[in-house]
Amino acid sequence: MGRAYQNRKESMAKTSDMKAKLYSRYGRELYVCAKAGGIDPAGNLALRSLIDRAKKEQVPAHVIEKAIDKAKGGGGEDYSSARYEGYGPGGSMAIIECLTDNPNRTFGDVRQAFTKTKCKIGTQGSVSHMFDHLAIFVFSYEDEEAVLEALMEADVDVTDIENEDGKLSVFAPNTEYFKAKQALQDLIPDVDFEVDEIQFVPQTYTTISGDDVALFERFLAILNDLDDVQQVYHNVENA
Repeated sequence: MGRAYQNRKESMAKTSDMKAKLYSRYGRELYVCAKAGGIDPAGNLALRSLIDRAKKEQVPAHVIEKAIDKAKGGGGEDYSSARYEGYGPGGSMAIIECLTDNPNRTFGDVRQAFTKTKCKIGTQGSVSHMFDHLAIFVFSYEDEEAVLEALMEADVDVTDIENEDGKLSVFAPNTEYFKAKQALQDLIPDVDFEVDEIQFVPQTYTTISGDDVALFERFLAILNDLDDVQQVYHNVENA
C-alpha cells in the first residue's frame, strides 16, 4: 500500500491552509452524523470516531459541540452525500466526496473544477474501480503478529499490515471499519491512532510534469474552496 493514506492530507495542506474551511467541513460532517445516528457518542460509534478525528486535527471543542447541538432538534439542513469522479490533469484520476443540500449546484460546481482545468468529469465507477475503499489505522506498536492474530480472531478481513519504524499501518475493507477498530482497542486499550479513517487509496500512482503540475494544483485548489466538498482523493504521486 505504501504511505498512501497521507496523500489526501498533504494535498489539502498545500492547497488550503484556512482553518475555517477545516472547521466548516468537520462541522457539517458531525451534524449529519449526529442527526442520522444520534447525538450520544457512546451509542453512535461513527460520531465518536469522527469526534476523535476532529480533535486530532485540532478542531476546537466549541465547533464540535455546536454541530452536535444543532442536530438535537432534528430540523435544520437536509444534507445528502454525493460522490463524483473523473480524470484530472495529465491523465490523473480523482474522486470527490461531498455533503450537499443542493445536488444540482454541487454537481455544477464540481464539473466546473474539471472543465476549468481542461479535465473531464466521469460517470459513477469510471475511475473508482482503480481505487480501494479501505479502513486505515496507523499507530505505534511493535508486535505485528499479535495485531494480525487479534484481527483474525475478530473475523476481520485484513487487506494488509505494514510495519515501518515501529508504526503499524492496518488496512481493511471499509465495511470492516468498526470491527477492526474494536479489535485493535481490545488488544491495545490505550492505543493512540495517528490515522483512523476510511479512504479511497489508489491501486497505482501516476507522475505528472510540466504544465500539468500547475493545472493539477489549480484543480485541487478549486475543489478545496467549494463548501460542499468534504474529501478529495487522487492518484498523483507526491502531489
